Amino acid sequence: MPHLLPRPLPLSALTMALVGTATLLAGCASAPRTTPPPQLGAATPATLKNCTTLAQSLALPDTRITSAEMVAEGPITLQGNTTQAPAHCLVKGKMKERTGPVDGASYAIGFEIRLPVNWNGRFLHQANGGLDGSVVTALGAVSGAAPVAPGLVQGFAVLSSDAGHGAPTPFFGLDPQARRDYGYQAVGTLTPMAKDLIKGAYGKGPDRSYIAGCSNGGRHAMVAASRYADQYDGVLAGNPGFSLPKAATAQLWKAQQYAKLASAGANGQPDLTKAVSPAEFQLIGRKIVERCDALDGATDGQVNDVQACQAAFNLQRDVPTCTAANTARDGSCISAEQKNVLASIFAGPKNSKGEALYTGTWFDPGVAGSNFAFWHFNAPTTRDAGAVAFLFTTPPSTLDAFKATTGLQYALNFSMETDYPKMFATTPVYTESSWSYMTPPNAADLSALRNRGAKMMVHHGVADGVFSPIDTANWMDRVQANHGGKADDFARLYLVPGMNHCSGGPATDQFDMLAPLVAWVEQGKAPDSVTANARGAGAKVVNAELPASWSANRTRPLCVYPKVARYNGTGDVESASSFSCK
Repeated sequence: MPHLLPRPLPLSALTMALVGTATLLAGCASAPRTTPPPQLGAATPATLKNCTTLAQSLALPDTRITSAEMVAEGPITLQGNTTQAPAHCLVKGKMKERTGPVDGASYAIGFEIRLPVNWNGRFLHQANGGLDGSVVTALGAVSGAAPVAPGLVQGFAVLSSDAGHGAPTPFFGLDPQARRDYGYQAVGTLTPMAKDLIKGAYGKGPDRSYIAGCSNGGRHAMVAASRYADQYDGVLAGNPGFSLPKAATAQLWKAQQYAKLASAGANGQPDLTKAVSPAEFQLIGRKIVERCDALDGATDGQVNDVQACQAAFNLQRDVPTCTAANTARDGSCISAEQKNVLASIFAGPKNSKGEALYTGTWFDPGVAGSNFAFWHFNAPTTRDAGAVAFLFTTPPSTLDAFKATTGLQYALNFSMETDYPKMFATTPVYTESSWSYMTPPNAADLSALRNRGAKMMVHHGVADGVFSPIDTANWMDRVQANHGGKADDFARLYLVPGMNHCSGGPATDQFDMLAPLVAWVEQGKAPDSVTANARGAGAKVVNAELPASWSANRTRPLCVYPKVARYNGTGDVESASSFSCK
């Protein structure tokens, strides 16, 4: 089981301790590199030579191109965000078409790839989130909220897929191969095909290849860094759910805790959304700001030093306790029972033996974000119950058994004693456990990526409501220890204060990490920080949760973990230039 912390510890100190231990044990393990990794060099642009005849001119193994057509320069709208895309070739197709032997359903790895006329010589695998199951537009909008320069706009050839099943529902978990495709094999199958297709379109293959995504897409990227390091020169993983089976079961455990506070809804079942009201979460967020705002040197309504905040803020002491029933739920106080449940949830799930089953999370002002509440109250019953039932337990549930209950009932009946261990189980039909096919093997060992000169950037919102940022910070500590304290040569983590799951919350959550990753891979320019913007009035997509006291154009540096953005003592507190990473 990965290293888990029952409560946040000074992770920078932990890093140094682990690095020291790794150095002492260097004689028992591979010695740390004493020379920097090789530099790969820049990609060479090219012009599209072939599009509409690709289906006839290419014979790609196990692949059927269903359409190939030119798309004129113009707007592409995705999730309400319109981007001016360059002229490009849109290719759609399917790989590995088959019939499932268990459920008799039709399966294939569906994909689309967009090939700009003026190509920068690079391939970008856009790893999609959630349960996959649909081929979303291969625009390459892969880092930060409402990216201003998606990959296609930057000139990448961009691939998107459904990861091997045709609907964003969990029932494909009945098919053993569909499980493996979702976990890792779709990426391994698609990548060489896409490179061959690119070669057929431009007359040469990509000089540099990248994979990027957030949430489950971040997990795909982290798995690729471990399993397919030879295929990718740059890896960008956002809010990565690399421990996804544990995180999903932790979601069901959260539902059980919140049910202790929730009154019954119209159906007689606990209404989890009533456990803690938005006003009550906003109260907690304000109290966190009061305690922790100035720890980075600036009183600006933003908490950059999240680690110091965990010692400074105390839920029991700093949030008013209701002395009588507060039926208004107006955010003036919270009950003692609410405090006890929330303290347990933030510490993380445990079984009856007191063993930690998944990492807890940090107290951060972003707990007031609507996305944080969604993952705590709505997602456990609408998303995680089905995912756990069909994907993260072995054998999976049957359709009849699952449809005989509700997502809420499944969550409340899930046993952390007897059901949780099923993520590690196998059967003669399901020969690979959920934990095995979903997670990166040897996640802390990135030596294959390092040795070929590839680079990895990871970002994680400090107030992620589903995937623990502490889990990601602990992973980075282990990577540093495993690589003799030299991991910054090839892998860096950036925490995003206030940000919820991939975006949102009181945060500067708009940033581009793809261009800095390219500069690091191809020019050796290591990104010591990345500038992030608030999405206030006038932004392409406005973040309605920005505090009124912030400038609409606030910027902040996102620092390489474990460094923190600290105010220089002078200058405009709304500007990133007034802060340094220390």
